[in-house]
Amino acid sequence: MSDNPCLSCGACCASFRVDFDRSELESEGGRVPDGLAVELTGRLVRLRGTDHAQPRCAALSGKVGARASCGIHEWRPSPCREFGERAPMGIGDDACARARARHGLPPL
Repeated sequence: MSDNPCLSCGACCASFRVDFDRSELESEGGRVPDGLAVELTGRLVRLRGTDHAQPRCAALSGKVGARASCGIHEWRPSPCREFGERAPMGIGDDACARARARHGLPPL
């Protein structure tokens, strides 16, 4: 079992909008499944579910903070890959702490 808190937390996936370039979609040669994206502009798309008043990425499954996982972890878009780069080592940042606080979780 991994000690990476990100692999079971999911707070970031249920706290922020996730916008990324259309080139990251499968239909454009990328790896993000098209069905998980909503078009914003000609070049910009958003992960489905992250634009709700209470955001929750459509690829997130499980209970935030307890047993959450990303259904497209290895195909996730660049904003997800870049978020909290040190969190897997148990070192959070301000955005991670805000996401965790939103769900009643202590910072890393």
